[in-house]
Amino acid sequence: MTAATATQAAYIVSALLFILSLAGLSRHETSRSGTVLGVSGMAVALAATVGLASRSIPATGVGLAAAAMAIGAGIGLWRARVVEMTGMPELIAVLHSFVGLAAVLVGWNGYLDVEAQPGTWTEVPGSLLGVHHAEVFIGVFIGAVTFTGSVVAYLKLSARIKSRPLMLPGRNALNLGALAAFAVLTVLFVVQPGLGLLIAVTAVALALGWHLVASIGGGDMPVVVSMLNSYSGWAAAASGFLLNNNLLIVTGALVGSSGAYLSYVMCQAMNRSFLSVIAGGFGIEAPAAASAEQGEYREITAEETAGLLRGASSVVITPGYGMAVAQAQHLVADLTRRLRERGVEVRFGIHPVAGRLPGHMNVLLAEAKVPYDIVLEMDEINDDFAKSSVVLVIGANDTVNPAAEEDAASPIAGMPVLRVWEAEDVVVFKRSMAPGYAGVQNPLFFRENSRMLFGDARDRVEDILSALGTPV
Repeated sequence: MTAATATQAAYIVSALLFILSLAGLSRHETSRSGTVLGVSGMAVALAATVGLASRSIPATGVGLAAAAMAIGAGIGLWRARVVEMTGMPELIAVLHSFVGLAAVLVGWNGYLDVEAQPGTWTEVPGSLLGVHHAEVFIGVFIGAVTFTGSVVAYLKLSARIKSRPLMLPGRNALNLGALAAFAVLTVLFVVQPGLGLLIAVTAVALALGWHLVASIGGGDMPVVVSMLNSYSGWAAAASGFLLNNNLLIVTGALVGSSGAYLSYVMCQAMNRSFLSVIAGGFGIEAPAAASAEQGEYREITAEETAGLLRGASSVVITPGYGMAVAQAQHLVADLTRRLRERGVEVRFGIHPVAGRLPGHMNVLLAEAKVPYDIVLEMDEINDDFAKSSVVLVIGANDTVNPAAEEDAASPIAGMPVLRVWEAEDVVVFKRSMAPGYAGVQNPLFFRENSRMLFGDARDRVEDILSALGTPV
């Protein structure tokens, strides 16, 4: 068996492991094994690629590649160990930017290796030369959009810039103009490649990526994360065509298609048009309504909340990003066990975009050993709120906002939400009366059956546990 044949066989094994990894990650019970399969597939792919490359490049090049891999692996392991779950969305955005930047560099290398040296064009069959030109251009464009879009997503998610959308005059015309410019430049580059054209498309794509994500509001950021995941996949696939690497093509297609489908599902859950979210303009900060217009909010203490829970027959907990920030998931799990020991039915209601990352709350609850069978999606739990004694809203805001159903003028109008206000009593854990990440005031806080429990969610849950005492 030749080295090339062995490498292709290893790539097939890696591709199968990646597919099995995706299947494993689709369920809580098999997610750990899915992660192991994915890591194993990447290890096989790296070993096969380095083994093949070592036969055609000098030992110095192999040494440099090994050093780069060691440095990258060290940084990756370090970041994985120190990152908090609240920082995971930002980390993922940064990783997407690396994929985009790599695609841009691969595209530029493809240009410098072929198009910039007319004498080498004879090495590419005439019928495929135009295809190569298009591959270079498209790869650079997708990679550059992914790079700057991911940088903006990181800045928004880490609160380094405001989450409100950038509303430039004629923003849709600007996006369409950038796409039209890309189409024209691509045709020109295929006909006659040139450095000026490549610089132009890189600049256009960098600006387009920045504007696309900057014009998307905070309420839609979970969709942006999955959308950029899709972009990074297609950028990787484009690099695979340039490098003639079948595994990169397959892997990029898997990531790109799964990210696109996830974005579509999330848009459906938010009653959003996928194309409209990409174009931006949702999540505009609404002017905060005065307390007099909304009504008066009512406070509750941890001891009073414990009293409500003692007399409850059914409790639903709806967590949000605030629970992640407070790192209260383990204490919430303790509260769940304590209530179940008292004979109280406890379930969790998870909105598809709770937190700032798809599946964010599910991962936190799984980490805290909350049983999978009591963690329900929005569609599974929404009809049961009216039959629930108490709902604990822990750090959630936009996903439990009745304005989505009752106020047609609201920026989140039409977005399906958890109908927590239908329960007998609602306790909202919150640090202040400030609006949520989408910048929209929440009428839930002023309802007759709602009470506000102010302070750090971890501290307040700990106080409730102390007030509950030991189970009888």
